[in-house]
Amino acid sequence: MINDQVLGIILGGGQGSRLYPLTKDRSKPAVPIAGKYRLVDIPISNCINSDIKRMYVLTQFNSASLNAHIKNTYHFSFFSAAFVDVLAAEQTIQSNEWFQGTADAVRQSMHHFLANDFEYALILSGDQLYNMDFKDMIQKHQESGAKISIATYPVNAKDATSFGLLKTNSDNTIASFIEKPASELLPDWTSEVSPEMKSEGRNYLASMGIYIFNRDLLIELMANPDTIDFGKEIIPQAIGEHKTMSYPYEGYWTDIGNIDSFFEANLGLTDDLPKFNLYDENRVFTRARILPTSKFTNTILNKSIIADGCIINAEKIERSVIGIRSRIGKETIVTKTYMMGNDAYESLDEIKNKSIDIQLGIGDRCFINNCIIDKNCRIGDDCRINGGLHLKDIETDTYLVKDGIVVVKKGAVIPKGTVI
Repeated sequence: MINDQVLGIILGGGQGSRLYPLTKDRSKPAVPIAGKYRLVDIPISNCINSDIKRMYVLTQFNSASLNAHIKNTYHFSFFSAAFVDVLAAEQTIQSNEWFQGTADAVRQSMHHFLANDFEYALILSGDQLYNMDFKDMIQKHQESGAKISIATYPVNAKDATSFGLLKTNSDNTIASFIEKPASELLPDWTSEVSPEMKSEGRNYLASMGIYIFNRDLLIELMANPDTIDFGKEIIPQAIGEHKTMSYPYEGYWTDIGNIDSFFEANLGLTDDLPKFNLYDENRVFTRARILPTSKFTNTILNKSIIADGCIINAEKIERSVIGIRSRIGKETIVTKTYMMGNDAYESLDEIKNKSIDIQLGIGDRCFINNCIIDKNCRIGDDCRINGGLHLKDIETDTYLVKDGIVVVKKGAVIPKGTVI
């Protein structure tokens, strides 16, 4: 099988400052998404669904929770060569520096990759939400005789300046590439796209940051220590020198680059027909927790996702994602909120003896709107958190407001009666 010749390389990204404070104590790939998953589960699941079962995840910031998640999640047969391994930046004889960019991360890890037998390296981002069949991309790469293939996605003029754009010939060979062009340059970078994409004004082909490299070429390109980034240097320099193909993709895809896109991606899962479909034969895999079912008392639910192990006494939950082991008290209303849940339950003895002043979760008679609540938070009774553009950007010890979204920090305690 051709997929036995493919090695998956998932880039964990840098410090993840645009996702702060969600990345304060964890790496970007380890950020919880959709109530029970982690971001890294998306590219790993796409690989597994495409029969690619040898993967490395490259990271250098706050790797502990990512290591624990992968160790506890991805177990393959003892008689299989399959694996998912985390490679954190490390000092070697060749380099004592941290990863300087996407290409430098691959370069510094090449000695690990080359210990494997593979013909094609599939390089992926660890912070994107999408569902793609890599088998088709790999097959087209092989059939075309390409040395490099780049997955491309049609975008509109507003978004085009945030991506690397490319232009193709009639056979999908990439003829030119520009990284994050200024808006005045856009008229020269329109491409032929499908009628549906054209009707939506998506006339520019953006690189999705998903690449296939032939092994020999990857070794050659990584020999140059002066190139540190794929989008800024490797790809522009390779076009014209090596046959580089576009793999057009028009399904759902979003780059989870900041708090706003992260928030909208999660709330989008509550739509009647979500653009990213979790209810599909191409499953998203994650840690198999042995949790009880969720239970509800006198609660109205509308367009919401509730993960396992929750105890819900809320009055109403609407257009929200409620994560594992969440607790929500009586007469509480939760709207447009992503609550990540808890890592453990509090014991009945602790609760009965009232040794805990504010329990894990959301208390009674609260109103929560336009909010992200990170793991293991305690929100007291009678709190009112009403996010929106009427709020100025601000950061305190327990929460942050950015673009109208209130983010309650991991492990924060919000006192009873607090109004935000």
